[in-house]
Amino acid sequence: MFPRDIALSFTGHRTYRDRAATALEEVVERFYARGFRIFLNGMAVGFDLAAAEAVLHCRARRPDIRLVAVIPFEGQETTFSEEDRRRYRQVRAAADEVVVLAPAYRRGCYAVRNDFLVDCAGAVVAWYDGSPGGTRYTWRRALRCGLEAVNLCPTPVADGVGEPTLF
Repeated sequence: MFPRDIALSFTGHRTYRDRAATALEEVVERFYARGFRIFLNGMAVGFDLAAAEAVLHCRARRPDIRLVAVIPFEGQETTFSEEDRRRYRQVRAAADEVVVLAPAYRRGCYAVRNDFLVDCAGAVVAWYDGSPGGTRYTWRRALRCGLEAVNLCPTPVADGVGEPTLF
């Protein structure tokens, strides 16, 4: 669907609290300098929305950057806080492409979204602290699939899967 050699995906915990805002823009710029132009985003609260906003900020300077919002199901944002719903709607409206994987919630839809993010990218940037959940699943799958992986979380990965690749 997307040329993997120019596509990057983001994955990260919902508990992310803007602790890597500068690093996010720097990583987008570094991958841009290497030819990456497509930035896939799962649109979850926390790291995903922050990463999408960083891509949009970089796109203001580099109009050939494309943000792709990968939404697991229509209505994903209904359980978000009002502030996060506002951010979600702004990011979705500004995205260059929106991919909705299911018309409504169904069991396993987040795993389908996470697989899509790995299968369509050549690199992944994460905020992964080693805790269980969708980010762990996506991080491990990206490593198994041989994707270049950058973890912006300063906490060491605690699950023994391997150290992240850093620039």
